[in-house]
Amino acid sequence: MFEVSVEETFAAGHALRNYHGKCENVHGHNYRVQITLVGEQLDSIGLLVDFVHVKKLIAAVVDRLDHRFLNDLPPFDKLNPSAENIAKLFYDDISHGLGNTSPVRVAQVRLWETDTTSATYRP
Repeated sequence: MFEVSVEETFAAGHALRNYHGKCENVHGHNYRVQITLVGEQLDSIGLLVDFVHVKKLIAAVVDRLDHRFLNDLPPFDKLNPSAENIAKLFYDDISHGLGNTSPVRVAQVRLWETDTTSATYRP
């Protein structure tokens, strides 16, 4: 099994609904997201997946979230914009971008809100 990871950063604000503490107030984070992909075989030139392609898929998600108030954006206008739910959004969008016929799949998404706190989504 081969595994590759790509990371990106973005900044966004949010407020956690029904949270009883300071995080229910509007605040922001400098997020870091890491997408880990796995697959059984390399292609004809020895790659699991082209990093350029993965970076484009990540950029499409980041572009929607960067410097935005997440609570205003679907699905977070209804779904709480927690680190866990943001990680799942990246998983869903990147998986969709890879397509059903890709021999590569997203193994996990890790999203850091701070240098010391992160949430991970694995299917």
